Amino acid sequence: MESNDGVLPGVTKRAKRMSSSNEASDLNKETQRPSDRASLVNKLNQEIVHMLQDDGRRPYKEIAEALNVSEGTIRNRVNWMRDAGMLQIAAISDPSSFNYQTDSMLGVKVAAHSTPKDVAARLSEHQEVVFILWVTGRYDLIVEIVSDAEDILCNFLENHCFNQTDITSVEVMKSLATYKNQFLLKRDVP
Repeated sequence: MESNDGVLPGVTKRAKRMSSSNEASDLNKETQRPSDRASLVNKLNQEIVHMLQDDGRRPYKEIAEALNVSEGTIRNRVNWMRDAGMLQIAAISDPSSFNYQTDSMLGVKVAAHSTPKDVAARLSEHQEVVFILWVTGRYDLIVEIVSDAEDILCNFLENHCFNQTDITSVEVMKSLATYKNQFLLKRDVP
């Protein structure tokens, strides 16, 4: 039985308005593509990612409270970003915190008959290599190598860089001190 204003008995006008508002919001969510919800252009997603960068183990409930949204919203957004390949939560160690004996950058010039991608793939198979960047300018690749001993660096250079047909030249730049390192979260990005 409805009253003459179209509201069921016991249901206030405010509750009806809220229901209509929620239906419109749910309809908007249903018509929004999952890839849109997973976009890093989205402000909420950026804030979630920022909080997870500070602590990847932060509970969704804590993130939700800080961002004034539901825990389910955080869980869904994180899952959408993961499914879209935009977010990966992993433990990342900082090579500079282990006090390796050697931390060197290699400026690699790739031979004309080879590609930077092929050389990078070959070098990245070795555990000493922690960073490879394709660059413009004097070098084709910048490769960071860390090791526990000088002889490991020397062996790597002799066995995998010098006298290789896909590398024209290598310049070794040995690290003296690290003043800033923000590259840790950029690994494994396609």
